[in-house]
Amino acid sequence: MSITAERKQELIGAYATKKGDTGSPEVQVAILTERINNLSAHMQNNHKDIHSRRGLLKMVAQRRKLLDYLKGKEEARYQDLIKRLNIRR
Repeated sequence: MSITAERKQELIGAYATKKGDTGSPEVQVAILTERINNLSAHMQNNHKDIHSRRGLLKMVAQRRKLLDYLKGKEEARYQDLIKRLNIRR
């Protein structure tokens, strides 16, 4: 359900805005998207797992907040990110 350290480093390298960047909204949204996708697959097989469902909803809300922040700050970065991650909005 969680992502491996190697996969997390790949995401950081792909979405970082500068070297050593781990906290930009792009990196945070990319990591959250990977975790959401993994947990969504888990929920398809375990639909009664209410605790995981709550965690999934919290992650989706956190990603939405980060995307709203990025959209308000710089629209071009927001559009590029949702296109790269294939997130519908």
